[in-house]
Amino acid sequence: MTADLAELRRRAAELLPSLAEGAAERERIRELPHKQIRALAAAGLFTFRIPAEHGGAGATVEEVFAFLIDLAAADSNIAQAVRPSFGRVEHLLSASEEERARWYPRFLAGDVFGNAGWELGGPSGAVRTRISADGKVDGSKYYSTGALYADWIGLAAVGDDGERVYFTLPSDREGLELVDDFDGIGQRLTASGTTRLTAVTVHPSEIAKRAHGAGRSPVTPFLQLYLAAVEAGIARNALEDAVAFARDRARPIEHSSAGRSVDDPYVQHAVGEIAARAYAAEAAVLRAASAIDRAWAGDLDPDLLTTAAVEVAQAQFFAAESALKAGELLFDVGGGSAVARSHNLDRHWRNARTVANHNPRAWKAAVVGAHRLNGTEPPLNGLF
Repeated sequence: MTADLAELRRRAAELLPSLAEGAAERERIRELPHKQIRALAAAGLFTFRIPAEHGGAGATVEEVFAFLIDLAAADSNIAQAVRPSFGRVEHLLSASEEERARWYPRFLAGDVFGNAGWELGGPSGAVRTRISADGKVDGSKYYSTGALYADWIGLAAVGDDGERVYFTLPSDREGLELVDDFDGIGQRLTASGTTRLTAVTVHPSEIAKRAHGAGRSPVTPFLQLYLAAVEAGIARNALEDAVAFARDRARPIEHSSAGRSVDDPYVQHAVGEIAARAYAAEAAVLRAASAIDRAWAGDLDPDLLTTAAVEVAQAQFFAAESALKAGELLFDVGGGSAVARSHNLDRHWRNARTVANHNPRAWKAAVVGAHRLNGTEPPLNGLF
């Protein structure tokens, strides 16, 4: 399923309206978007960044993020759920030729990838799932983003030597159980619940070869900027709902000077502020994406990677703040009817709040401030 960038954009323009249709109702009644995610994969829309010589579009980071904002504006749950698929492609760009030859064809065939790396309990980021010398895995994961939709799931466990082992398994592997128990206030359809592993067999060929060294990776800022893109999409979606509600449902308050809500200056101000925040959030994400592109173009120079990490942190801070404020301001365009559960307008704030809690934005600002003031390097972990 090969396609160039123009073809992928055409397919996206054709598919995204159908994903947006019914998104609010799917979330309200908790209808998992299996069909919609399969349609994304079948359209080849995970292949933006796969190089052209491997059958993909060879898109830039900025080009794929323009699509991801559109996707999040259509349905932020779907955008979040497929983050592991886009992250896997980005990882493969600097992986071995053997890994690329193995996994690129799976994306081109329409496969979906999930993730089950994080665990509850213990220090943040700790892995207690064990893999024995004979390749048997036992443990439990949570925040298994997209796993319920996936053909393949990326996991991590600790070996007898205390080192982490990363591997990818088919989602139907015996002993691997996916549980639909995610209970977040937002992003309820991301399938980010529990993955249980009971004497699961991992074959040697399924274990990833990890690159040595503790240098900064371009994949980390990509995955962090992905969260900001979801926030930017939420802000745009809140704007669309604000405009529609003011035009079609809202009534001016009794003492308003306007005969229609769309003519009320306070409603106009609220919609204008939402629009400005959504616009600025998108611009920030795309500018940070171009910093990642510059790092790739500069042979992943450490200074360029640090700059990308800092720019992404700045974009994350602002995108999260903008989406949260947009979700709040949306209620200023309507009266009491705006809070009806049937409209599900609160989903924008709930979804933005849930995404923002992945990596608290106060830390993003503090790390940026330390870098600007003292030249302090951002942490070398999965958050920067």
